[in-house]
Amino acid sequence: MRSVRRQAGFTLLEMIVVLVIIGLLMGLVGPRLFHQADRAKVQTAQTQVKMLRGALETMRLDIGRFPTDAEGLQLLVQKPTDPAITPLWHGPYLDGAVPLDPWGHPYIYSAQPSKDQAFTLYSYGADGKPGGTGEDADIGYLPAQ
Repeated sequence: MRSVRRQAGFTLLEMIVVLVIIGLLMGLVGPRLFHQADRAKVQTAQTQVKMLRGALETMRLDIGRFPTDAEGLQLLVQKPTDPAITPLWHGPYLDGAVPLDPWGHPYIYSAQPSKDQAFTLYSYGADGKPGGTGEDADIGYLPAQ
């Protein structure tokens, strides 16, 4: 009598069942993970705005004023061309370049006072447009209205 040796392994049906189960799990868990990533970007933007505020305050102590609208946040990393403040500038006040917000857009800066600060500094949020709610809401020191 001959014994039939069966090879170890998975059948096609077993592989399909496993893939379906993995797909169902990703369908349940995936959106929650993406929501956490969106919340992390909002928190990163809030932290970057506070970091930029600190750099602006430090620079103001040195040169006696905040950057003009024309100078913008670049004054934190580039020596000014104004001979009146060049000797007072002790920067750069940031390590590296001025960061973009977590969605890849530049932060909006203005020398006009906001509700909370002597300047305006904010990000438009995830949608890159003014206003919005949730992850699309503007983040930072918004213009006084």
